[in-house]
Amino acid sequence: MDFWMLFFVAFTSIMKLLLITVLGALLAHHRFNILRENATKHINAMVYFVFTPALIYSGISNTLTIKSMVMLWFMPLSILVTYITGTFAGWLMIKTIRVPPHLHGLVLGCCAAGNLASFPLIIVPTICEDKNNPFGDEAICHRNGLAYASLSMAVGYTYSWCFTFNVVRIYSPKIDAVKVDESSINPKSTTETGPKNLLKCPCGALVMNEDTEKLNGGTDPPKFECKVANGQEKVPEKLKFMKWLKLLAEKIKKMKTLIAPSTIAAILGLTIGIVPQFRKLLVGDKAIFNVVQDTLIMLGDASVPTMVLLLGANLVKGLKAIGQQVPLIVGIIVVKFVVLPVIGICIVKSAVHFNLIRHDPLYQFVLLLQYVVPPAMVVSTITQMFGVGECECSAIMLATYSCAAVLLPLWCTLFMWLVL
Repeated sequence: MDFWMLFFVAFTSIMKLLLITVLGALLAHHRFNILRENATKHINAMVYFVFTPALIYSGISNTLTIKSMVMLWFMPLSILVTYITGTFAGWLMIKTIRVPPHLHGLVLGCCAAGNLASFPLIIVPTICEDKNNPFGDEAICHRNGLAYASLSMAVGYTYSWCFTFNVVRIYSPKIDAVKVDESSINPKSTTETGPKNLLKCPCGALVMNEDTEKLNGGTDPPKFECKVANGQEKVPEKLKFMKWLKLLAEKIKKMKTLIAPSTIAAILGLTIGIVPQFRKLLVGDKAIFNVVQDTLIMLGDASVPTMVLLLGANLVKGLKAIGQQVPLIVGIIVVKFVVLPVIGICIVKSAVHFNLIRHDPLYQFVLLLQYVVPPAMVVSTITQMFGVGECECSAIMLATYSCAAVLLPLWCTLFMWLVL
């Protein structure tokens, strides 16, 4: 295929995404007001908990086996390299243009985390479905491409939540910590001596302060003091153990935020695909529980168009703030669409030269595509959780996804030309 044919295939794939994105933006516009804020939150929850896990599970379990996992070992490492190089480039940008401290986490997250969810899942199968695709048979290309994109999505989601979540948390204002310190300075607060917390006295007897009652004429509520026989407060072992259990429960609750449903779906999909006994029960036309697999495939098919509609609805928020962060936006565009793709070409071509990855043009194309996608939408969700840089994040998303409409087809065309 010549250059213009490759460009046409890549551009039509991106145009399908853009048309749905525009539709989502129109539905969220105040004149139509169909995708309201409450509606987008509920739909986002459906995508997060139902559609996306179903898509990842069905894609991985249908196509990945022990043999294919051995062949695809380089992909998680390649995605990790994108995060490392993106973080380093973002750090250099922060030092160069002097980004405000409260936006450091947002910039590092946008430079490191790429949208490995919707873009590979749309671009790769769409290119394979084209009759003039350069990767061979349509059915084989679509099956393998969906497997590569699903694994890329699962690994990308895991890295996004584990890395980006903590980076934004570190650079966000520590408001909660200040409140805790202020409350610990005043040990004689009413919350500690009030009647509702009388049971917090770890040992000894609860004795009413009679002198205070006499001075007040018995009008004020009685005050209680926690008195210990030896003059020292001793915490029983049972209360220490209960306190330890409470801290452990809080840590487990925080870990649930890092373990996304898509990660659990990826683990289940890998288990079903790798273990032959499970695979025979669920995967294939002759499987006993094939109806379960087909149901999950139907749910997964709704993931991509729904995500793109929500993407268009979220981009509307960045229209007002885009003019206020021009240097920041330009810097992130340079990192995502110039620096990282060049680094990706060097890394993938070096891996092919040293026989670290197999000579599969479609696999190499997916690896290269991971270096040129715009920032992950997970970054927007995380900034909303911490309430830091929400307007700036919307502006960055609007600008980068608009640039992706032009730059991504060019890079895809170059990538296909390099791997063929």
